[in-house]
Amino acid sequence: MKKPRVAAAASYRAMEGPSPNLFVALRELLLPYQADLLVIHDDGDHFYANCRNVDAKGKAQFFGAVKVSGRRHSFHFMPIYTFPELLAGISPALKKHMQGKSCFNFDAWDPALLHELQMLIEQGVSRYRVAGKL
Repeated sequence: MKKPRVAAAASYRAMEGPSPNLFVALRELLLPYQADLLVIHDDGDHFYANCRNVDAKGKAQFFGAVKVSGRRHSFHFMPIYTFPELLAGISPALKKHMQGKSCFNFDAWDPALLHELQMLIEQGVSRYRVAGKL
């Protein structure tokens, strides 16, 4: 059964209040776009999704993932690898959480960073749609 598509802002509002599970909060940032994605893994500590549209070679293109390793939560988001200019306006606080070109690592709940990440995701999804990847 398909879940109804929820606006990203509504998803973020659901995270306000007491600190929920960080994995759940990060996963919730990607779920509004689930209709455009092929979810490969979705369990208690690993969420992995590809774009529904395949690349020029006919292969599924990675979109994003959330993975828990101990206290660290890795958030991978491929649109910022494809369009690195999306990172030009991120805050120094979010930049500190970057590892590599398309990964952020978190070990604590921070609503301001999650909100900024949500805005980055919205921009990346928009760029992917224009490029025909979603």
